[in-house]
Amino acid sequence: MVHMGSVKYTELGTFLRSRRSRIRPADVGLPAGPRRRVPGLRREEVAQLAGASVDYYNELERGAGSQPSEQMIAALARALRLTADERDYLYRLADRPVPAPGTAASHVHPGMLDLLQRMPSTPAQVITDLHVTLVQNPLAVALLGDQSGFRGPRASFVHRWFTEPDARRLYPEADHATQSRAFVADLRAAAARRDAKDAEATSMIRTLLHASPEFAALWADHDVAFRRDDRKRIRHPALGVVEANCLNLFSEDGRQRLLWFTPALGTDSADALDLLAVLGTQDVVESTS
Repeated sequence: MVHMGSVKYTELGTFLRSRRSRIRPADVGLPAGPRRRVPGLRREEVAQLAGASVDYYNELERGAGSQPSEQMIAALARALRLTADERDYLYRLADRPVPAPGTAASHVHPGMLDLLQRMPSTPAQVITDLHVTLVQNPLAVALLGDQSGFRGPRASFVHRWFTEPDARRLYPEADHATQSRAFVADLRAAAARRDAKDAEATSMIRTLLHASPEFAALWADHDVAFRRDDRKRIRHPALGVVEANCLNLFSEDGRQRLLWFTPALGTDSADALDLLAVLGTQDVVESTS
């Protein structure tokens, strides 16, 4: 177990306390509750938002305990709605490398997190332009499965789509060809928007060209199209096939997207999506594991 230098770790705890004190519960979708003596979030609320134990978070604020992982720092940055500069500062205080853009630990703009938090009755998630899932709300986890545990190239759903057959169980087999073509056209558009020397995009494309004949054939067609508004058929183990509109809100630089799912008109998907809140995550789609 790695322990940090006491001075720097004390500074990390002080910084966490200062950021916690500026956030109102309503800012992150929490009720104010009674007997709130000081402004800001309580320690247990930050721990809840970050998916950490209360004891562990208390240790961090005291400047004690073990060095936080990169995943924990990313979760804390999102819970505390840190800016990009503040997030980078937190990584440096923890003696962790600042993640490159596009990875699973990428900074999510606080504005997108705020919109996500304001959509509690709609499945929604934030992904990168290379389809790396950064954060999901509970209904998105219930509909699509928890996609937060993937690392390296597998963090991209497009990479898994073309290299792992189980990933395709998310959609009916009749839709696979359409989804494949749309993923490749979207990836070409995203790669073109990035710098030509962007290592992440070029490495992903090179890997897929080698690993998937299907991807290579579609890439040779040179189709280019961002996925903006799709109508999807999603396979859910408890609800069956759910038809939904997938809507996209792009960040200013195009590197991130807020996706949210609404019921398709003329279907019974509204009732199915309503049931997600009842089912929770007990019957998530197996293809994302």
